[in-house]
Amino acid sequence: MPVAFISHADCLIHDLGPDHPECPARLHAVNDRLIASGLELALRQYDAPQADRALLERVHDPAYVARILDRLPEEGRIWLDVDTAVSRAGLCSALHAAGAAALGVDLVLGGEVRVAFCAVRPPGHHAGRASSGGFCIFNNVAIAASHAFDAHGLARIAVVDFDAHHGNGTEEIFADDSRLLLCSSFEHPFYPFCGADTRSDHIINVTLDSGIAGAIFREQVAERWLPALERFAPELVLISAGFDAHAEDDMSHLRLREPDYRWVTEEIRGIAERHANGRIVSVLEGGYALSALGRSVAAHIDVLIGGQ
Repeated sequence: MPVAFISHADCLIHDLGPDHPECPARLHAVNDRLIASGLELALRQYDAPQADRALLERVHDPAYVARILDRLPEEGRIWLDVDTAVSRAGLCSALHAAGAAALGVDLVLGGEVRVAFCAVRPPGHHAGRASSGGFCIFNNVAIAASHAFDAHGLARIAVVDFDAHHGNGTEEIFADDSRLLLCSSFEHPFYPFCGADTRSDHIINVTLDSGIAGAIFREQVAERWLPALERFAPELVLISAGFDAHAEDDMSHLRLREPDYRWVTEEIRGIAERHANGRIVSVLEGGYALSALGRSVAAHIDVLIGGQ
């Protein structure tokens, strides 16, 4: 069974300026590496639809959605926070990113594929119920999870987030929903400066000190995430796939490498195979060193393909 690769050309039109790290070249780097490695040939390509208002409002406050959908100027952009801006073109990108995550759920749970990777931007895991943050406008993974609960009737979903930065938006949205197990790792203390004090049976936050390399990351994942995931036995695994913990990426001070992303993907895939019939939807989050991003995504997808 093939792996779905979901993206859209309009995800390239979101533009935050020439010096902003969350740039269209990120997707070019991913696509170029997949072509160079030959992995593109093993993927089934899908165009992401745009998410509609009802899909967004499953996780976001209607007033927040209205602020973005209904009040953007015809020209220029508005800054939603100090890091995150949106224009009408950028809104188009964000709607396709959210729509990609929902389509991935439909394809996987509909049996058309077992695994989907969403190559989209802007990222999503910092977006809360009524807030943007960290380049994120809508929370793509949270939308995917809510869609799986509401449209497909699942009872248990795991979200695994290995981005260098805490997915505070995802945690906020599902803080009181024990149907979802959130396993995350992130540098601390570092943006967004929260998550270390979370105490919850269904939110497993692994804090990583600046400078740590793959051995400690793997040790913490094996000790903290994997037993919790086995006990939870998810029916679907969603991945917030951020690659900015790579040693070449100056958006964090962590020192992961491609073999670490390959290892964690193998572990996640094993959980999915044992409990979720192999069903995984992975959604791109961070990763801003272009060469490292391309290589890391290729390693991640290579493992996902190998599970078919």
